Amino acid sequence: MRSDLGEPLMPSGPVRDLNAARDAYASGSAEASRRAHNAAMDGMAVEAHEQSGGRLKGIVFGGLDGILTSFAIIAGGVGAHLDPVALLALGVSNVLADALSMGAGEFLSSRSYNNYVRKEREREAWEMENYPAGEIAEMVELFVARGMSQEDAQHVIQRMAKYKEFFVDLMMTEELSLPVPSDDDGMDSLKDGAIMFIAFALFGMLPLVGFVFTGVLFPDLSTGSVFCVACFITAAALFGLGAFKAKFHDKAYVRSGVETTLLGGVCAAVAYFVGRAVSHVAVASELFAQPQMQAPLLQQATAAWMPGGAAL
Repeated sequence: MRSDLGEPLMPSGPVRDLNAARDAYASGSAEASRRAHNAAMDGMAVEAHEQSGGRLKGIVFGGLDGILTSFAIIAGGVGAHLDPVALLALGVSNVLADALSMGAGEFLSSRSYNNYVRKEREREAWEMENYPAGEIAEMVELFVARGMSQEDAQHVIQRMAKYKEFFVDLMMTEELSLPVPSDDDGMDSLKDGAIMFIAFALFGMLPLVGFVFTGVLFPDLSTGSVFCVACFITAAALFGLGAFKAKFHDKAYVRSGVETTLLGGVCAAVAYFVGRAVSHVAVASELFAQPQMQAPLLQQATAAWMPGGAAL
């Protein structure tokens, strides 16, 4: 590739194997990096990056939130000595309701964000059409602030400004830090919402399935033993989710898995001890026994003032 400004800055089409490039960076091998950049992938490298890494946030965030939400219900319920049937009903209904809420929220927020970015792009395009000199000056100033010389910045920006659509997209990313959404961003928003829902519901059901099926398969186990099994299943799910996350950055699978598991353990411990404390306070203060004792008095008072002396 020639370095003068009269030739294209990059060859057409993607030519890099992204997985090989990541491995080369992790190993520090310059030779492996050169091989990765020279391995033509016919567009597969960019596509794989967008489809796997682009959905990582929804999978990790939805999965982690789902696991911690359901396990917090189990931990809090066990700490409060709730009936297993009540725990199952609370857990399943809460996981599904939260999964729908998270999925809908992700879809709406993604669509709103894309609409905002598109509106900003329309404004930048209008400014480029009506006052291109001002936009060019802004970009030159930005490139100079990032270390480029004034002469080189003017040369580069003047060249890129000939391609208005490209230059407007460049202004969006460099000046406003707003990547332009694709043409089918509506479908992308729907996919984001669906991935959030599926990740939350799927991972959120794991602690519940472990808790319920352990009790069904081993009815002689105590509630504490069943809870320990649910803790183990939850820890395994958290570790797996953390290891999956590491695949897309430093590949430190064990460290990322342990980090995620510890985070979940702290959240579960908080839920357990809070549930236990609230249960003890409620029992000691007879919080829910008092209204039952007062119920006959309430019925008598109601009968005294209602027409005909009828009680509720």
